[in-house]
Amino acid sequence: MAKLFIHITSGPELPNKVSLGLLVAAASDKEKHDVKVFFAADGVHLLNCKEKGQIVGLGTGDIKDHLDELKNSQTKIYVSRLSANGRGYDESLLEGYNAEFATPEMLVNFSLDADSVLCY
Repeated sequence: MAKLFIHITSGPELPNKVSLGLLVAAASDKEKHDVKVFFAADGVHLLNCKEKGQIVGLGTGDIKDHLDELKNSQTKIYVSRLSANGRGYDESLLEGYNAEFATPEMLVNFSLDADSVLCY
């Protein structure tokens, strides 16, 4: 079992990129790898996706479907507190996810601890 760290900094304006990142996260979890997903910068907006069809990647799927898979699998999600606060989000952004706010130091440590780091 590999340790994968998936860092998503792109936002809704790049639906193909973020959909691919979340598709890879969900697929890695299905393969029973140890997966951590870290949302930072404009990537924090993705957790606010509440409806199917809102953000869809070409050939990589609907963000809402991928987020639901991560919720159902209880994949650990980390969200940059600084990025979230800077974009007007509070703790309600994390509701329903196995998620917590994180610091830059945590980002560094997760990156160093992982077998593979994927950035989208």
